[in-house]
Amino acid sequence: MEKIVSFCKRKGFIFQSSSIYGGIGGFYDYGPLGSQMKKNIKDNWWNFMVNTRANVVGLDSAIIVNPKVWEASGHLENFTDPLTECRKCHKRFRADHLIEGCGLELSQIKCPECNGDLMDVRNFNLMLKTFIGPVEDSSSIAYLRPETAQAIFINFKNVLDTQRLKIPFGIAQIGKAFRNEITPGNFVFRTREFEQMEMEFFIKPGEQEKWFKYWLDERIRWYTDILGIKKENLRIKETPKEDLAHYAIACADIEYNFPSMGWSEIEGVASRGDYDLSQHEKYSGEDLKYFDEAKGEKYIPYVIEPSCGVDRTMLALICDAYEELEKGRSGDSNATEIVLKLNSNISPIKIAVLPLVKNKEEITSKAKQVFNLLSPCFVSEYDETGTIGKRYRRQDEIGTPFCVTIDFDTLNDNAVTVRNRDTMGQERILIKDLMEYFNKNV
Repeated sequence: MEKIVSFCKRKGFIFQSSSIYGGIGGFYDYGPLGSQMKKNIKDNWWNFMVNTRANVVGLDSAIIVNPKVWEASGHLENFTDPLTECRKCHKRFRADHLIEGCGLELSQIKCPECNGDLMDVRNFNLMLKTFIGPVEDSSSIAYLRPETAQAIFINFKNVLDTQRLKIPFGIAQIGKAFRNEITPGNFVFRTREFEQMEMEFFIKPGEQEKWFKYWLDERIRWYTDILGIKKENLRIKETPKEDLAHYAIACADIEYNFPSMGWSEIEGVASRGDYDLSQHEKYSGEDLKYFDEAKGEKYIPYVIEPSCGVDRTMLALICDAYEELEKGRSGDSNATEIVLKLNSNISPIKIAVLPLVKNKEEITSKAKQVFNLLSPCFVSEYDETGTIGKRYRRQDEIGTPFCVTIDFDTLNDNAVTVRNRDTMGQERILIKDLMEYFNKNV
């Protein structure tokens, strides 16, 4: 994992936020490659969950909502973690993380930092508080949302009234969420600001088992078939009944086998029953029942929720694709080369356009023509600095699936050499056929 963190910073994927001021715990910035890769993940999720389904629509809601939303949802009362503090160094820890796997009571555990005694546990609310308006008093308190799901529930009636949807149907959303984690860590795995991709799928009561299995299977399919994550690095972990959240009928985590961290959750699929809509109906006074015209019955729908983190998914993808090759592919047997074997739909750069030499105007101008041809349709990079071998290695390292080289022969045959990152195979393709070639292969 240390290599992954170093790699992400060195290549411009992820930076510590506010690094010139010493950073700020639990916050990260996504660099040029990271922001593009993150966008690709979100676009692929949206296409899989919304664009290809007739019964799922999208939503983009406000980050700050009426505080009564969090009262109704139970977040003000229940959204807590167990907090303990060292009496000596005053460092704070999540008590459940200290206890997990060690078989000891908290009273038997010493501070991991200074070996001091720990205080009794108290519940710590994870929501980040802010104020609305010019006066900071109890009447102006609001919260940065800790999840995107509640905005979907409070817009259920708006969507139902305007979109003419019939059960079963889903409402999907991608957006920022904020949690004041006691101990953020493991790079971007546990942060205080993160991005979620969530969908609430509304169903008829009694059909929850069928749809719970369906969405669990679909979500695994997304990770393996669309993102290309290795199947052996994924597993499903069902939550025991006694450990379920207060609103859940069933829940299963999709876990990835991270280096150093081991199996850790990247997505949860939950069968939430009718808890959320019932609570919002109770607190708001609005009728949130669904009327089935065909059967003449009215009911509050049950909900299946697939919810995953963009940041965790991106970390899993980089870990899964990262390979170190001890014997350099460029011919230097002493060189260790890094190859990021990302699927082309996730790679930040799809095509690198490389003139063989940079001091020949006829070659560089032809290369720029090729770049101008490809870049409107495929995220491309133009690079003329360094030997061709070094430029290939640079592109392999950031996951670029194809390199297009313009050489002296191009001036005669109007063809280029296309190199495949994974096979290192090379094909000669006419410039006029490049769009067709990449439409098939990217």
